[in-house]
Amino acid sequence: MKKIKLLALIGLLFIFTGVAIERKEIIISYVNYLSGLFGNNQLEITNEYSKDYDFTFVKRTTDFHPKNYQDILNIYYTALNNGLNEFTFQCDVEYTECLKDVDVLANSQETLSDINNYVHPFNSFTHLETTYNNLGNVTFTIVKAYSQEDIDLINAAIDDLYGRLVIEGNSLEQNIKNIHDYIINNTRYDTKKKSGKSQYRSDSAYGALYEGYAVCGGYADTMALFLNRMNIPNFKASSDMHVWNVVNIDGKWLNLDLTWDDPISIDGRDYLEYNIFLVDTNKMLSIEYDEHRFNEKAYPELLQ
Repeated sequence: MKKIKLLALIGLLFIFTGVAIERKEIIISYVNYLSGLFGNNQLEITNEYSKDYDFTFVKRTTDFHPKNYQDILNIYYTALNNGLNEFTFQCDVEYTECLKDVDVLANSQETLSDINNYVHPFNSFTHLETTYNNLGNVTFTIVKAYSQEDIDLINAAIDDLYGRLVIEGNSLEQNIKNIHDYIINNTRYDTKKKSGKSQYRSDSAYGALYEGYAVCGGYADTMALFLNRMNIPNFKASSDMHVWNVVNIDGKWLNLDLTWDDPISIDGRDYLEYNIFLVDTNKMLSIEYDEHRFNEKAYPELLQ
């Protein structure tokens, strides 16, 4: 084994010092090969917003040589969850359908959005592009939903509110209710967003916290930021038309939909409701079915 490792190192040295140094894809492929040979996969790099728990649909991984489609999903999730802007992995040589499966995922906006719903909003993306070559090297680049300036401003707002809304001695449900009520009482649904005539960033937490307007994505992101600050396991669930929060309380996954609890009224008055406040999936679907009809394969926790 030592002889094999020595030969591998000599080969790597030759690549870096010889004419092949201009062939970037060969170098990457060889580095990935050595990574598997020595048992040291690519380094785990995380930021302060990475989640330290897993889900049924996607899990964190340290193996970046996928052997099946689920492994690919886990790699994409791990890179997003860790807050990376770019990531490269290599298909396992025995996984002959790997690049085909990568192509399927890269062209499935629905599946990518489902993965995105499981990460912290500050690590989520607005655009993700995948490239690959015939050597099985796959690279995806990530355009984040929030800039560092956005993050600093939003964190400042949450810092200011947190001590007033999350009160020591309260039950978990009461503190979530305080946050739920504050967001709804200080935010209006942006009815102009769909027409493209809105002047607000209502699909983000910035719109809710600084402009007072949000659509479902803005409500859900804002709530998720508080839940993450409280260290409560959570994710966002979505359908073709809608997105909302899912929270784990005492081992049960419950639905929390601030958009539906902040209805648009005919008389123009503001209303605060609790129709979908920490309810199980059966009750949520009995209240409203069409907008909450989710992909069961992507959100199996909702079936528990």
